[in-house]
Amino acid sequence: MKQILITNDDGYDAVGLKALIEALTPIAKITVVAPARNKSACGHSLTLDKPLRMVSVSDDFYKIDDGTPTDCIYISISNLFKEGYKPDLVISGINIGANMGEDITYSGTAAGAMEAVIHGIPSIAISQVCIDNCQSIKNGWDFELAKKTIYELALKILNSNFPLDERKFLNVNIPPIKASDCKGIKVTKAGFREYGNDTHRHLNPRGEEYYWIGLHPLIWKSSENKNCDFEAIKANYVSITPIMLDMTSYNDIKSIENWLTK
Repeated sequence: MKQILITNDDGYDAVGLKALIEALTPIAKITVVAPARNKSACGHSLTLDKPLRMVSVSDDFYKIDDGTPTDCIYISISNLFKEGYKPDLVISGINIGANMGEDITYSGTAAGAMEAVIHGIPSIAISQVCIDNCQSIKNGWDFELAKKTIYELALKILNSNFPLDERKFLNVNIPPIKASDCKGIKVTKAGFREYGNDTHRHLNPRGEEYYWIGLHPLIWKSSENKNCDFEAIKANYVSITPIMLDMTSYNDIKSIENWLTK
């Protein structure tokens, strides 16, 4: 039977993780290794300054105390699978909230997928876009479209092949609509996210200063062909963006060489 390793950045008890497990259990043997608490926006961080403890929650389900999604994948590959064996697929999610545009670089969800492809394992990051500060999720969102999408993608990969070369993964975002209202799937590029600054300064009871970073609205720069992830979601499509870990700006190599010689 095929094996899927699952992680997330919302924590081992997140509703999105439970929905992902439900969606994939019929098609593969599932192993879950997730952070013990919410690690949203932790990026591709690996814990090097303290020991990490893997705690069994139930059969083939573990949490890592204060671990990141990257820690979860890194540790589980060498400790939960027989030597020489790897899972057939890694899926990170279902994240609560969008991971589009430059937010991918912040995302612990995307980082779980990044770590997997570094180890040569096909991988998908999947996120559920939400509105109204995710109140619909808190009120019992059913994840119907997300579950249907990830089931079909995982089944296609397990039964045939992964469509990307090494060190590349699929970043999937699900619009906040019912499955029946979805117009289909669009393959997109990562959009140009426009950021503000939502930092709040406060004083604690001792008069000491602290800051709280808030949430930014999903605002983006329109692309010429309306083919970015933000625009697909706005139009009620599932967005699938192929992401590569090589961030080299190849078009600029020659110009930098010329600049250095001037």
